[in-house]
Amino acid sequence: MTVSLVETPEAMEADGTLAGRYMAALAREGTHVFIANAVSRPALLRSGGLSLPVTIDDGGIGRSYVSSPHSAYVLYARREMDLVGLRRGRGPAGAALALLDGLLRAARINRAVHLDNWLLSTNLHDGWTGDDLPEIRRFLAHRYPSHFLILRSLDLWSSPALFKAAREDGWMLLPARQVWVVEDLARDWKPRNAHGNDRRAVARSGLTVEDASGLSDGDCGRIAELYAMLYIGKYSALNPVFTARFIAFTQETGLFTFRVAREASGRIMAVAGMLARGGIMTPPVVGYDTSRPRREALYRIACYMFTDWAMARGLRLHGSAGAADFKRLRGAKGVIEYMAVHGGHLSAARQAPVRLLARLLEHYVVPLMKREGW
Repeated sequence: MTVSLVETPEAMEADGTLAGRYMAALAREGTHVFIANAVSRPALLRSGGLSLPVTIDDGGIGRSYVSSPHSAYVLYARREMDLVGLRRGRGPAGAALALLDGLLRAARINRAVHLDNWLLSTNLHDGWTGDDLPEIRRFLAHRYPSHFLILRSLDLWSSPALFKAAREDGWMLLPARQVWVVEDLARDWKPRNAHGNDRRAVARSGLTVEDASGLSDGDCGRIAELYAMLYIGKYSALNPVFTARFIAFTQETGLFTFRVAREASGRIMAVAGMLARGGIMTPPVVGYDTSRPRREALYRIACYMFTDWAMARGLRLHGSAGAADFKRLRGAKGVIEYMAVHGGHLSAARQAPVRLLARLLEHYVVPLMKREGW
């Protein structure tokens, strides 16, 4: 099987795949034009008949976790301590994060090539089984001898074959977060009272729910604003900061499907942007006007829009992380998601902190994730 890497916008566009068009646009306009807190160099990897987006980073600190492992395991963890109101054990946890910060900086963990990375909170791998992973790994290690190789968003529910392939090929598996999934929405989600209450909240709201097509520039700006209100303002600036250009491009290309809830004036008050691949749907873009009173149930309306859309199409739901109680109440179950890291071509000194982190996370943090619903 032949593996190659395409790096010019023209060649990526000529690939003819959605991944090629996506990476070509990032290469042509700049990644930051689409995701304001990411500066990765985009490329397209071809392996047999497969075309996978690749992002290359050279070590900057403080960017979104979608391309920065240091942000995922140090900076976001610090923010999570505040979000969950951690008090007991805060001192030791802070000291441990300070030590980890130093170790990962020394390892240059952010000097990394991410494989099949769409720069989203959840990468759906679309049935890729990883049979070609050893060959891809050898190719990338030769091409980027000073970079870690990384595969995000692996779990035994959405990507069991790829997870197994990474483990068998010697990749280090670092627990990343607990995600909430639903195998059968009609069976596990729809019959619950909470879902019925969400449906009634939509009916009472006076908002008009529509499948959005031909979004205007104003709509795209408003959607980016609503997403930022929730994920950047309420949670963390380390989440990907999607721009209006990103919203427009993903809608134009059909990468995402958007549903919006508009008030009578036409102003969008809640949005859900859905990505469906390999029979699974995940909502990378969810947002609502957080300045409005909680009684208006705008978050519930946004969630209803994407679950109703997925249910109508018989898709499994990958509900990403966060809002654990909300999702469990509606029938979701927790699954531990992993980041696979390969550094066998790097020095032992650079590999050691990552191996230590993998062991500590598996033995100490995963039980906390399961118990506390993180």
